[in-house]
Amino acid sequence: MEYRQLGGSGLKVSTLSFGTATFGGGNAFFSAWGKTDVDEARHLVDICLEAGVNLFDTADSYSGGLAEEILGKAIAGRRDQLLISTKATFRTGEGPNALGSSRYHLIQSCEDSLRRLNTDHIDIYTMHGFDALTPVEETLRTLDTLVQSGKVRYIACSNFSGWHLMKSLATAQHYGWTRYAAHQAFYSLAGREYEWELMPLALDQKVGTIVWSPLASGVLSGKIRRNQPAPAGSRVQQIGSEGSRISDEKLYEIVDALDAIAEETGKSVAQIALNWLLQRPTVASVIVGARNAEQLKHNLGAVDWNLTAEQVDKLDKASEIPTIYPYWHQRPFAERNPLAVPYYKER
Repeated sequence: MEYRQLGGSGLKVSTLSFGTATFGGGNAFFSAWGKTDVDEARHLVDICLEAGVNLFDTADSYSGGLAEEILGKAIAGRRDQLLISTKATFRTGEGPNALGSSRYHLIQSCEDSLRRLNTDHIDIYTMHGFDALTPVEETLRTLDTLVQSGKVRYIACSNFSGWHLMKSLATAQHYGWTRYAAHQAFYSLAGREYEWELMPLALDQKVGTIVWSPLASGVLSGKIRRNQPAPAGSRVQQIGSEGSRISDEKLYEIVDALDAIAEETGKSVAQIALNWLLQRPTVASVIVGARNAEQLKHNLGAVDWNLTAEQVDKLDKASEIPTIYPYWHQRPFAERNPLAVPYYKER
């Protein structure tokens, strides 16, 4: 397992991290992800630690907090062997203050997460989304206080727009508060919008990228291709895929390229899609989930090897999508406005 520094911080995280959204299955939505109980979770944690995975990702909103509880029980007695990332901001109960990134909600959410996880600190505390109704200063001051208290080690954000993140970074710098070390973002061969603005921002400001949904909810798992719909019972079949939906033909074009490289390398479609992400700028860690040990071991096979430059180029070309303004206007000016990754015009 390779370890990379998380953005401009001194923290090192494994290039593959384990996501616990499959833990619990507390409602219909999360049941489609998985229903992992404590015994199975403990087994999955064993496999991860044996493979060198040191980062485990969860959230207070996953199955109403049940995912945090199960993770806390699964890591009992070995808390010092791993890093925990959890999230706040999304609704966790009834009432007008049971959501958001206000001082009130964040302090309550942090205390609740610590209790469910049965730990005295959170290694990476992530704002699950941007709260436009709470002043950025209030959110960041609260997070800085949590860091100073020792209850939180590092902070991160997730699903922010470029201006959300840049305003937060500038505010933290102005007051000398703790800054976001990472941005947890939706990014894959089937969803490359992250490259347009957020990746250049991350490069400029030294913000690490932690990728969520690297297989685009399973559409890049290798189980879906021309004349082969999503298997019955799969997450895609039950609740669909997340993110901006590319056309079926574009998806098949990407999978065709993955299939060709699978023949060359002997690796699976999913492993190739994950390995492609590990070669992208700013990416510190890619979150993989699994319903069972077999899936987890398979996904862990995405490390300890690399695609060739030609194979990466082939995937880049197959997955390129038309850009929106102002990015299509900026791209021809790459000699003074360098791109984070290569740009291939529509053929």
